[in-house]
Amino acid sequence: MRNIAPTKTNLIRLRDELKFARMGHELLDQKRNILVLELLNLVDQAVEYESKVDAALAKAYAGLEDSVLAMGRLKVSALASAVDLRSSMSIKQRRVMGVALPVVETSFVDGAPYYSPMDTSASMDGAVLAFRDALGLLGRMAELKVSIVRLAREVRKTIRKVNALEKIAIPELDESLHYIQNRLEESERDMFVLMKMVKDRLSKQVPEVPQG
Repeated sequence: MRNIAPTKTNLIRLRDELKFARMGHELLDQKRNILVLELLNLVDQAVEYESKVDAALAKAYAGLEDSVLAMGRLKVSALASAVDLRSSMSIKQRRVMGVALPVVETSFVDGAPYYSPMDTSASMDGAVLAFRDALGLLGRMAELKVSIVRLAREVRKTIRKVNALEKIAIPELDESLHYIQNRLEESERDMFVLMKMVKDRLSKQVPEVPQG
């Protein structure tokens, strides 16, 4: 409990502080719930995209391995150097309850055909496309991972604030408010008793009758 003088001014001020603290607690509690829902949603997406990335990479390396078996390592290396596929990533931002989260967009400039289809294994084309798909998925994966880290950090901060208000600030304000209310009521009772005593004493004083 605060060391505060039991005055009506402090009583009014503490009531305002308590009202503001409870309002802040309610808003932070809502923020925490929204952030947790968004975090869980992103975690589910991350799990899904991780599976997609694994599948795309597995398909790409399997196609590359088939190409090496069909055409030999040297020819595959020569064909790979002829692939004209350029990628670029742009990063924007979106906000969830004030938290800046990245939005990664991957774009490709494709200069196909890269080589003659004559004497070329179809698995080579499949490998190129699978690697391209994997790269696009990796951009989305990076977006999700960074977003999850930022949201988790903000959730921890918000939970600490909610707990501080709920377990420390609001109980202390409530206790101080009750203390001042009790002291003021006690003072009013004491003043009432004192005034009654004064009134009773004054009423008992009989005025002297002047002698004629």
